[in-house]
Amino acid sequence: MNDKHVEVFREEAYELLSDLEGSLLELEEAPEDADLIGKVFRVMHTIKGSGAMFGFDDIAAFTHEIENVYDRVRSGQILVSKQLISLTLEARDAIKSMLDSPGEAPPGRAVEEIVAAFKHIGTAEREGTESLPVGPSPSVGVSPSPPDETDSITYRIRFKPAPGIFLTGTNLLPLLDELRELGDCVMTAHFNQVPDLDAIDAEHCYLWWDIVLTTDRGIDAIKNVFIFVEDQAEISIQPVERDSRLILPGSTYKRIGEILVERGDASHEDVQQALKEKKYIGQMLVEKGIVTPEKVESALVEQQHLRKIREKAQSKEESISSLRVSSEKLDILVNLVGELVTAQARLTQAASVLANNDLTSIAEEIESLTAELRDNTLSIRMLPIGSTFARFKRLIRDLSAELGKEIEMNTEGAETELDKTVIEKLNDPLVHLIRNCVDHGIETPDERSSLGKPRTGAIHLSALHSGAHVVIEIKDDGKGLDREAILSKAIEKGLAVPGGEVHDRDVFNFIFTAGFSTAKQVTNISGRGVGMDVVKKTIDALGGSIEIASEPGRGTTVTIQLPLTLAIVDGLLVRIADAHFVLPLSIVEECVELTREDVNKAHGRNMANIRGEIVPYIKLRDEFRIPGGSPPIEQIVVTGVSGERVGFVVDDVVGEHQTVIKNLGKVYRNSDTVSGATILGDGSVALIVDALKLIGNAQSREGIL
Repeated sequence: MNDKHVEVFREEAYELLSDLEGSLLELEEAPEDADLIGKVFRVMHTIKGSGAMFGFDDIAAFTHEIENVYDRVRSGQILVSKQLISLTLEARDAIKSMLDSPGEAPPGRAVEEIVAAFKHIGTAEREGTESLPVGPSPSVGVSPSPPDETDSITYRIRFKPAPGIFLTGTNLLPLLDELRELGDCVMTAHFNQVPDLDAIDAEHCYLWWDIVLTTDRGIDAIKNVFIFVEDQAEISIQPVERDSRLILPGSTYKRIGEILVERGDASHEDVQQALKEKKYIGQMLVEKGIVTPEKVESALVEQQHLRKIREKAQSKEESISSLRVSSEKLDILVNLVGELVTAQARLTQAASVLANNDLTSIAEEIESLTAELRDNTLSIRMLPIGSTFARFKRLIRDLSAELGKEIEMNTEGAETELDKTVIEKLNDPLVHLIRNCVDHGIETPDERSSLGKPRTGAIHLSALHSGAHVVIEIKDDGKGLDREAILSKAIEKGLAVPGGEVHDRDVFNFIFTAGFSTAKQVTNISGRGVGMDVVKKTIDALGGSIEIASEPGRGTTVTIQLPLTLAIVDGLLVRIADAHFVLPLSIVEECVELTREDVNKAHGRNMANIRGEIVPYIKLRDEFRIPGGSPPIEQIVVTGVSGERVGFVVDDVVGEHQTVIKNLGKVYRNSDTVSGATILGDGSVALIVDALKLIGNAQSREGIL
């Protein structure tokens, strides 16, 4: 078999397995969803067929057993259960291991044991009576031509006409048709109030409707439809979801029980009681006489309508033609664009020196084209961080089950884009931080109940753009950090002085020290004091910063700030003697002069009075040991780093510079004061200053800051 074809199969299989994990987690929340069941079945069927075609016979045989079980789930013979989801996730991991290491036994439970477990589930007969229909029934109307869902809102409408509405000459059909014209609309008619045939009054209205409408016309347009019947009917209009494109892939709409509770058709207690039985929630509520089959059917229609709107929005975006390109080729393209930026800078400088109008005009045109090419190339490397967020849902599910905790994850800003390289390197730090939230932060359900908290804890992940950076927050509503325990451990390890006043931020920063842990016992998840120091080093290596804030009993928030890209950044070019340095422009606030008189007034302290504010500064000439005397008037580049204003003293500020970042050689690999280098227009090299490291070094030396 051609190795190229095998590699294509592996890439597609990895994508299918990634989608499968999200579908399974979504199916666990909505076990009656026929679309999700079908999606899981199709993934297994595709992997089985393609695996057999490309020589992965072990994968084909393994997935065949799983496919058989989900075929019976599709036909309604087997109910989706937590056990089935867990087993399928375990099988998904086994398939991935087979792809990673063909011919080797996957880690964890043996494949034979997993197959035996699926066969056991496959032989179990479905309990209970016939289920309610999952899809729309003949009583449901669907508008023929839905509009574009851009900036649209989905509304839940309940329309109950008064029995005597026909006596006023009102025709309800044009009214319902007018609703359909507003957008994508599904309607469920309720017949439970229709009497026996001999008791029917032909002039009375016995029907009422539940309507789910997605429109960009606004709520006033809906109210206008009912303007002439609002006194003759019970009308309820509620927004239930905004633009579906902003929903994180892998997330699901409300479960059937939640919809019925929101509508007032069932109480929360009824739903909780019904969930204790292993049947579909709608079927159980009908059997108990709490709701009618029509109401459950209406809730199912709403659920499917919202899913259809989301899938339509996603498929519209995915329908844009795309081309699969290896990351290596993309990296080469970015490097070439970086070289082009450097060459363009040399051309601009040469045109300035030669003072040739024609050459200057060409240089300006090349500069404009290079800038556009640079921005487009970098945008290709930008990926939404939601793909990373989606992976953590499985992590939280598995850890919470292992620790006996109930935890739900919610996200915000999943569409926020970040450089591909940054996202790849960010995965491990985020995994460690989330594991800490689950293990140390969130309490057990009983502990939370005794504290008056909901039994289910919450972990919130958010991302947003802030200038040239992305800010990521990991927040939990657990017990928070024990400040005194951390400080006591820090004193014990010689990191703090007993009796000294230490700011909360400094206390929490002790956590990032290698080997630091306050855990009384070591678990499989944490407690060895290894990890947070690696998290800090990784974030620092990416040119970012990390901070921790915590409130006892309320939870902990970890804030990470990262640059958008690691390839090309805007910088401020400065000079000391004949050496040039670059400071990231995103942290620069202002530049002020530093005279000999200002230095003398400070009495030997590296402090400057800037409009009444005392700002500490670092002399780069001293830090980099550049020989020679300082000029009479120096420049202070004032920066804002981690909420503090710190200045860097240089001889001269040259101006803004488009910085193409180059890695340092082996000789300078251990340097902790520069993060890279760039080539200037004249071919000389300028070092990129690592402001965070310089400030940290200065703070650790007494008398500097």
